[in-house]
Amino acid sequence: MSNGQVHAVILAGGTGSRLWPLSRQHLPKQFLTLDGDASLLQTTINRLSPVIEAGNVLIVTQESFAKGEAYHALLPYQSLFEPVGRNTAPAIALAAARLMAEGADPIMVVLPADHVIKDEIQFRERLKIAIAAAEQNKLVTFGIRPTRPDIGFGYIKAHAVDTSDVYAVERFTEKPDLVSAERFLAEGNYFWNSGMFVWRASVIMAEIEQHLPAVYRIVQDIVAESRVSGNFQRAVETHFAAMPSISIDYGVLEKSSNVSLIPCDIGWNDVGSWQALHEISAQDENGNALQGNIIAVDCKNSLIRTEKRLVAAIGLEDLCVVETADAILISRSDQTQRVREVVDALQLRGASEHVNHVKVNRPWGSYAVLEEEKNTFKIKRIEVVPGARLSLQSHCQRSEHWVVVSGTATVTTGEEVFTVHKNQSTYIPIGAKHRLENRGTEPLHIVEVQVGDYLGEDDIKRYEDNYGRKKQD
Repeated sequence: MSNGQVHAVILAGGTGSRLWPLSRQHLPKQFLTLDGDASLLQTTINRLSPVIEAGNVLIVTQESFAKGEAYHALLPYQSLFEPVGRNTAPAIALAAARLMAEGADPIMVVLPADHVIKDEIQFRERLKIAIAAAEQNKLVTFGIRPTRPDIGFGYIKAHAVDTSDVYAVERFTEKPDLVSAERFLAEGNYFWNSGMFVWRASVIMAEIEQHLPAVYRIVQDIVAESRVSGNFQRAVETHFAAMPSISIDYGVLEKSSNVSLIPCDIGWNDVGSWQALHEISAQDENGNALQGNIIAVDCKNSLIRTEKRLVAAIGLEDLCVVETADAILISRSDQTQRVREVVDALQLRGASEHVNHVKVNRPWGSYAVLEEEKNTFKIKRIEVVPGARLSLQSHCQRSEHWVVVSGTATVTTGEEVFTVHKNQSTYIPIGAKHRLENRGTEPLHIVEVQVGDYLGEDDIKRYEDNYGRKKQD
């Protein structure tokens, strides 16, 4: 039995490439505020209350997010870190094993971190029904009533059992062509696959053992090692890379005879494209969703977002324009699903505009590259929050010059520790072991000038670190 315990497992490992240039590889869409006042991840957690307490939230995400740009977003919650991405089945198996590690067998509410749900009251009502079905050892999924023949979603055919709110699933269908999607709507009893699930931990683990034995064996190796070492996360780091990459839908649910569906009409959107975000955003009388410093003249049905500069648009219709400090996206609204092709092209170029924003968050604060000439110099603006410090480190191929703009810096160079005040500077030679700290109560801002034959972020040897990082700062 679950003993009344219900835990949320939030899957937050995706890269969100279809919302480039706002979503980046190191800070994808689940950690961004796209709709409302909180990030998609935080909004996902907030809407669970009071059904599930924040203390019963477990986030499964990439290790690089947790020790980099998303450090502070994840800090209040329990987390499991995947060393590499392996799709949803291994992530869910890992979470189930972690929740069962101390002998419990809770109900798991598995949710993607990056979906929008407008009717949160109805969502919680549907969630309670799903939890009750999971208490009866059912595998439960949420089916969204389709509003159009959309080829961007998977479909589930299900039918009502008597007058119950819990439907019996007949079959899953991967993303169909348009003709098939139109037929599904005409026939009825087809639902969009939301990717949201509820089940008992032991029940989904038994299904994984039956249908995905390779995943199950690796999870058992992780559990066995963690019992000896007392460190579940370290065991994950040892074994997880051997996992096959497979979704829970394809690997388990499409093969199981124990799947039920809760029909939902909850204002759901997976925010899978800029067009999808346009649909859920507040719009003016001409159907425009505008955010930022924008002048729109005679524009219709367009999404325009700006982060830094003024964007002036004249006579646009059915377009998407997104401006960030280092990139601008312009697309027809019905072509925004193809943004991933731009990200692929940037990867082939060896570019960085799909990896980081100009401003990069770190556990200790942030930095922004102001100017750079490859293999010659780089100028950064660095902020260190009160009480934080960077790792004790050295660089093999660059020296650094630090000028304090505001606040007070505590600097370690070799065996020497000293203070640098506003309008003062210091020099860090190549190879010198050094550290920057802010022991004050106000933010520390410095301008850093790097000079060297190689200026990549991976030129770092780390000796001590407060945040468990090993390579890049």
